[in-house]
Amino acid sequence: MTIRIVTDSTCDLPQEIIQQHGIGVVPLYIHADGREFQDGVDLSRREFYERLPSFHPAPTTAVPSPEVFRQAYDRMAEEGASEVLSIHISVKLSAMVDIAREGAKITKTLPVTVLDSRQLSLGMGFLVQAAAEAAAAGRTMPEILAMLEGQISRTHVFAALDTLEFMRRSGRMNFALATLGTLLQIKPLLKMYDGEPTAERVRTRGGAMKRLVELLLESGPYEKAAILHSAAAERARELLEEIRNLLPAGDIWMEEINPVIGSHIGPGVIGFACISKA
Repeated sequence: MTIRIVTDSTCDLPQEIIQQHGIGVVPLYIHADGREFQDGVDLSRREFYERLPSFHPAPTTAVPSPEVFRQAYDRMAEEGASEVLSIHISVKLSAMVDIAREGAKITKTLPVTVLDSRQLSLGMGFLVQAAAEAAAAGRTMPEILAMLEGQISRTHVFAALDTLEFMRRSGRMNFALATLGTLLQIKPLLKMYDGEPTAERVRTRGGAMKRLVELLLESGPYEKAAILHSAAAERARELLEEIRNLLPAGDIWMEEINPVIGSHIGPGVIGFACISKA
């Protein structure tokens, strides 16, 4: 029995981890400047964030078809997989899980289990990595799923936005609220836990960074953590140096948020993906 893992391009896992474990990644699509880009294929993250302020109208995002998933699952079968576990961004944020399930229904080469990660970015990416490592160790599908459920209950993602403008442009909030936020220097703080997205309002960038540290303290100690950013690497490094003692020993990943999510939250975002200790 060989279990292989499939995910989508919003997982934000480093490329070396994806290659090491042979993880299949299905890209979402970004529509901008009259063109369609495959996330992580046709447009680098650096290029995307450099061009984002000049995209008019604002970029939109889309999921692939069930046929794209069927092809991804069939490739796994061709490579020797006997079963696939397909892990995707929360159903509260995207239709990827539903489309993956449709793809699984039309796949005839091997059985496919689709899991709602109830997370995004590296909150999902850490689940994908854990599943791939468990599969490589010979764990069965029920064992892997039980392990992932436990990890989901300990996974937290939270991030401070630098501006409300891109949520306004993407249609994720009404214009009046976006304008009020700009006038009052509001820096929204978004949180994701167990499939439930929530938000807080913080008045300034300094206040937002302070609140991020408070959230780190609330959910720690951690067995794994990473810092996330969107075109804000220098500020992310500075914050990481300040709070390094709150994070696990060893290397801490610093990853740039994928363009699909970046289309809605814009540049200047800093946040964390963390797994609390059991």
